[in-house]
Amino acid sequence: MIDKNYFDRIGKYDMLMDIWGGENLEISFRVWQCGGQLEIIPCSRVGHVFRKQHPYTFPGGSGNVFAKNTRRAAEVWMDDYKKYYYAAVPLAKNVPFGDLQDRNSLRDRLQCKPFSWYLNNVYPDLRVPDAEDISFGSIRQGNLCMDTLGHLSDGLVGLYSCHGAGGNQDWSLTKNGHIKHGSDLCVSLEAPKASTNLRLRLCSNSPLQKWERRTVQGANGQQLKHMTYNICIDSTSLTSGQELAAEVCDQSVPGQRWKFTLNSIQ
Repeated sequence: MIDKNYFDRIGKYDMLMDIWGGENLEISFRVWQCGGQLEIIPCSRVGHVFRKQHPYTFPGGSGNVFAKNTRRAAEVWMDDYKKYYYAAVPLAKNVPFGDLQDRNSLRDRLQCKPFSWYLNNVYPDLRVPDAEDISFGSIRQGNLCMDTLGHLSDGLVGLYSCHGAGGNQDWSLTKNGHIKHGSDLCVSLEAPKASTNLRLRLCSNSPLQKWERRTVQGANGQQLKHMTYNICIDSTSLTSGQELAAEVCDQSVPGQRWKFTLNSIQ
């Protein structure tokens, strides 16, 4: 619940956002940074009904609409931290986002706090990436990308159609050999042998979580090889929505060749 007068005072919705997507993030940042708060009410219930098809269209496609909307939110509210957004969602760099003068004026008028305040006071558990040892982006084969499939800790890792919007396809490669999703989940072998599944597990010093990129001579792409075992991440014969496994490394296998659209933080 929100009081209408308060909703009006803090700027309603960003009216230059299109259709839907990103407005939840924008209004959440705005409420917190401009003196309000969001509360979880015990025993409250919220329903959300999805139609089988949209009774409207997305100008330029839903991916571009989402990128435009989230880019507006990042530009207005995230200050210098927006560089992490662009590293994770590189397609947004080329999507026009419209005039921000009205939203920036609103932020000034409400005397809103900086995004650093939000990180320190609202979400202190969020680990901000280290620009010196992490790069962000997707790990792909053709039109398919490595994806969490919506799983959390101990969930399987799979493939899904690339969408360029980060989210479940947002990965980072670290200098210590982790393939990381979010702040604390890493791709891990289920067991130290071939034909084993890949799982998301809490990042640790476990040898099952150590990976390296290996160049494939004369081929487009690199292998993701385990640092200790001769095992590589393999997608042979998989389609969108299916789960990845690790197999004995073989440079002749196309399913072991990955392309990286990893974007260094600028």
